[in-house]
Amino acid sequence: MQDNEAFVREVHDKGLAYDLPVMTRRRMLSTIGGAGALAVAGGALINGTAEPALAACAAEVDSETAGPYPADGSNGPNVRVLSGIVRSDIRSSFGTSTTTAPGVPLQFSLTVLNSACTPTVGAAVYAWHCDRPGRYSLYSSGVTNQNYLRGIQVTNSSGTVTFTSIYPGCYSGRWPHIHFEVYSSLAAATSASGLIKKTSQIALPESVSRTVYSSATGYSQSVTNLSRITLASDMVFGDDLAATQMATVTGSVSAGYVANLTITVP
Repeated sequence: MQDNEAFVREVHDKGLAYDLPVMTRRRMLSTIGGAGALAVAGGALINGTAEPALAACAAEVDSETAGPYPADGSNGPNVRVLSGIVRSDIRSSFGTSTTTAPGVPLQFSLTVLNSACTPTVGAAVYAWHCDRPGRYSLYSSGVTNQNYLRGIQVTNSSGTVTFTSIYPGCYSGRWPHIHFEVYSSLAAATSASGLIKKTSQIALPESVSRTVYSSATGYSQSVTNLSRITLASDMVFGDDLAATQMATVTGSVSAGYVANLTITVP
């Protein structure tokens, strides 16, 4: 098992300049977890109620830095403790703002398995990602008064959480991705002192990302940014090409997309 708590304490939210060299540490951890093939589950329609089918157990998902914009209390604001953060639809801000982040619809699901390859029921997942222009709410210029594209859900009987969101943009220097933290319970996830079991990221496929960015309104800068990076050169996914973190994505720009990833968290 990877020592995720130690890894998170070491690299959590120290920013881009720190993330690059610290990937050497991550590469060492990934060899401990193994580079087994990722098993993924089938998806559901965006407006449907079906959940991803249970997949075969995969290697432990790699631990990653949360980056500089987690809003989990470790680097500035802590959105996890706010009323309204427990939600499945994360497209709009809550509290003092109700602004909705525009973009191509994306429903993404994360299925969490334990080391026995059975669903982890009752765990909590905090997920967040950038908006269409590549900005992070609560941090980036122009959206510091927004808290959209952040939310917490509790895993169901299949070990699955599902979020309704938008397809994230591609900002300079990073592959398209979604951040997440796994907690043992909702109480831990919504407590200022709650311990993180796993911090990692979901990678989004190149072909789908290129289609979204070249076809949909508002993603023009993402076309340029994606053309300047490869999965192999990305500082997070590059060492093993996101072997345990690449989502399966289906859908279209007009109908929206569904992304699924099954992970193992001991």
